[in-house]
Amino acid sequence: MSNKCTLKGRVVSGAKKAAFFTQLDWVLEQCSEKLGFKPFPGTLNVKILPESLLAVESLQKEKGIELVPPDPIDSTFCTAQLLPVSIEGIDAAMIIPEEKVRIHGKNIIEAIAPISLKNALKIDDGDTVTLTIKRTLPKCSIR
Repeated sequence: MSNKCTLKGRVVSGAKKAAFFTQLDWVLEQCSEKLGFKPFPGTLNVKILPESLLAVESLQKEKGIELVPPDPIDSTFCTAQLLPVSIEGIDAAMIIPEEKVRIHGKNIIEAIAPISLKNALKIDDGDTVTLTIKRTLPKCSIR
């Protein structure tokens, strides 16, 4: 039996703030070092389907790869967890910001990748995508 976790959701528009964040020097450097890629400007926002929501809530509590701002006292930026995922076969990472700065509801996840996922997958808002978590997570029961 596999503990591989897959999530399904619909692509939605975001707040248009991630392009700035994903291109900060420290974010580019840490993603390159910890994930093996520099993120494309922006994120892919996915509204998780109701049947995957419990899995998302447990994933948001997981200890992932830490993304740490250079000045932890500066409240402009926060730490975040990165969970390596595959989105329709493309390597990416789910970003889980600290709860105090999350701007989306718990049913919206953001993903970064080295390329524009919308362009590479030829998807738009409303299209369904599948995210596969790249490690075994005991709390993830949705397959």
